[in-house]
Amino acid sequence: MTEADDAPMPPIERLRLLLEAQQAKLGVHIRKMNSPGSPVYRYGENIWPAGTILVTSFAGTALIHFYVGAAILAVGCWWWLAKVQPRIRDGVFERTSLWALQSEEHFDALWAKGVLSLHAELPDGRKFAAGRRDDWRGFVRLVSRETAPTEDAA
Repeated sequence: MTEADDAPMPPIERLRLLLEAQQAKLGVHIRKMNSPGSPVYRYGENIWPAGTILVTSFAGTALIHFYVGAAILAVGCWWWLAKVQPRIRDGVFERTSLWALQSEEHFDALWAKGVLSLHAELPDGRKFAAGRRDDWRGFVRLVSRETAPTEDAA
């Protein structure tokens, strides 16, 4: 063994391994992260679809009839809720996860704002969760210790 093998693994790296092994799950507060000022917010994906729906509805009302505008608005709202919102939600989750797991500083900043949470179900059925008021490093140590293969099983 080398010294590199003996060195303790940084908590963010240990967390990445737990997430990849699906022994822990990361939760993201989508509304907070999909707001202006967030490092993962994209104006275009939020403004253009809604603006297009409204302008088209107003144009239908002005050029054709009120009922046409109302129908365009109803179909546009359905399209927004059924097609656009899930895509935005998934994109915000992915971008937030990638940004948070880049470094401990990023993770700490989002953790302090209450944007992230961690969840784990241990092999014996116990469930653990950690939020803003909890120590995420302690959660990672606990889950790593509880899910690590024991030497007796080998």
